[in-house]
Amino acid sequence: MTRADALAILDEFVKNPNLKKHMLAVEAAMRAYAGKFGGDPDEWGIVGLLHDFDWEIHPTLEDHPLKGQSILEQRGVPLNIRHAILAHAPATGVRPETSMERALFASDEISGFMVAVALMTPHKKLTEVTVESIEKKLKRKDFAAKVNRQEIEAGITTLGIPRDQHFQTVLQALQGIHEQLGL
Repeated sequence: MTRADALAILDEFVKNPNLKKHMLAVEAAMRAYAGKFGGDPDEWGIVGLLHDFDWEIHPTLEDHPLKGQSILEQRGVPLNIRHAILAHAPATGVRPETSMERALFASDEISGFMVAVALMTPHKKLTEVTVESIEKKLKRKDFAAKVNRQEIEAGITTLGIPRDQHFQTVLQALQGIHEQLGL
């Protein structure tokens, strides 16, 4: 499985440009964590790219990402990548166990939250976002209310690194692709 193969799957199943940007953001975070945990950045990046590929065709927590698994299997996506995708969604009952699975679970919700924080900065730029501004916005329940804060906290616990380090790792990864994200 190559990045080009994963992008082809995205092009086939994901039409919403913001969802594609989310998957690019999570890919960047996963590549950063591959470096920290000694993983293969290409493999970890593919996990980030594909983790929500089926959301538009199965947009419920009961169906996503379970129902997309057969599509990934047919496309030759390796089992460990498919398993990591299952482990990022608590409703599947699959718990994140490997470093790759834990990183995906921890990076998914917080990356979307960071984008929301960036959109509220004066110039709508990720370079204007800080760990402190993320923490401040997380405390406001009315800000990005659909973001699951309990899942963010569970991700930090599961990942097992200090929250500020986690936020800094993901933020730097997103800042590294700010042009692709339009932020």
